[in-house]
Amino acid sequence: MKKRKLGTSDLFVSEIGLGCMSLGTDLPKAQTVVEAALEEGINYFDTADLYEFGENEKIVGNALRNVREQVVIATKAGNRWTNSKDSWTWDPSKAYIKEAVKQSLKRLNTDYIDLYQLHGGTIEDNIEESIEAFEELKTEGFIKYYGISSIRPNVIREYAQKSNIVSVMMQLSMLDRRPEEEALPLLHDNNISVVTRGTVAKGMLSDRMLEKASSKGYLDYSYEELAEVLPLLKEKLASSRSLAEVAIQYNLAHPAVASVVAGASTAEQIKENARAANSDSLTPEEIDLIKSITKANRYDQHR
Repeated sequence: MKKRKLGTSDLFVSEIGLGCMSLGTDLPKAQTVVEAALEEGINYFDTADLYEFGENEKIVGNALRNVREQVVIATKAGNRWTNSKDSWTWDPSKAYIKEAVKQSLKRLNTDYIDLYQLHGGTIEDNIEESIEAFEELKTEGFIKYYGISSIRPNVIREYAQKSNIVSVMMQLSMLDRRPEEEALPLLHDNNISVVTRGTVAKGMLSDRMLEKASSKGYLDYSYEELAEVLPLLKEKLASSRSLAEVAIQYNLAHPAVASVVAGASTAEQIKENARAANSDSLTPEEIDLIKSITKANRYDQHR
């Protein structure tokens, strides 16, 4: 599988990354999925301390322990579970980030984290303090690089201007084109990579299409609009390939995108995602056609 450079870092990540939240808590089953990913050339594994109260990090660390030097492990911090573990609070403070990383390192059973990400962020945060925490962790050798996971244009802009982030994880798909107008060009101009999630839009951009759609619609699409748009995308672009392939190739077509993070709970899903990444790129005409069928949605909040 092809790899792309992550921002200004020396990390090269596979065009498909494994979103580890979908691995579950069954270690043998998770090991099978991770091994299938490694066989397909996937080297980028994304987790977070929030997933399964930290158990996900333990599973990922265990599954990758024998190939640690050959993979890129990304995790996230900033959300604190309450004592009752029925909700979490947001804490981007320096003290918390520097404590959270130690716990993640322990659970992952590793000496360093390749990419440490702030798991959210608001414009009301003390952004300078959060940046200071990440910079110190780099100097101390606990992390190699850092990034953020955010869809807020105002937060992304602040980090692009003030920090040394190498990546931003954000939702992007043919049905969610909100980052295209401002976030993707800004990040590309600043040599900051995008790692995408939500690429198949909750399964709607797969051959199951409307089966996965809610009667309430999706973002600014009503159900009636989805019933029109999804079959049209299938008819015009996915007659000889799956709609999921088209969805993944649409994201990979943007020069700012380094990797498409996709969840998988079986080895077969891993193989399907790898096939999609290795399939033919979309032509400029196909991209234009997609844009003519779908909405150029934009962020109304967090400006």
